[in-house]
Amino acid sequence: MTNKTILQLEDGALFLLALTLYIKLGFPILYFFLFLLLPDITILGYRHDPIIGAKLYNLGHTLVLPVALTFISLFTSTSFLLAVSLIWAAHIFMDRAMGYGLKYSDAFKHTHIQNL
Repeated sequence: MTNKTILQLEDGALFLLALTLYIKLGFPILYFFLFLLLPDITILGYRHDPIIGAKLYNLGHTLVLPVALTFISLFTSTSFLLAVSLIWAAHIFMDRAMGYGLKYSDAFKHTHIQNL
C-alpha cells in the first residue's frame, strides 16, 4: 500500500468521524449535506488568476480555520460554530480522500496529494 493510499484511507475515516460527531451532537443532518460543498466557493479565486485562485482555495481547504472555529466554539459554548467546523473539516477530509488536495499555482489539477 502506498503512502498516498494510506493518507486517503485516513482522510476517509476522518470524514466518517466528523459526520458521526455531527450526527451524535444532534445537529440537523440536512444542513450537513446542504453545506458540505460550500468551501468549494473558494474556487472562484481562479476566475482572477491561478496564483490568487490557489491561495484562496488553499485557505478554504486547510484545517487551521476549522480547528480554530472548534476551539472558539468550545470556549464560547457556541454550538453553531462547532457545527460549521465539523462540516468544513468533513469537506476537507472528503476532498483529500478522493485525491484532491492543496493546489499549486501552476495548474488547478496540480495538488500536494499527487506528489505523494
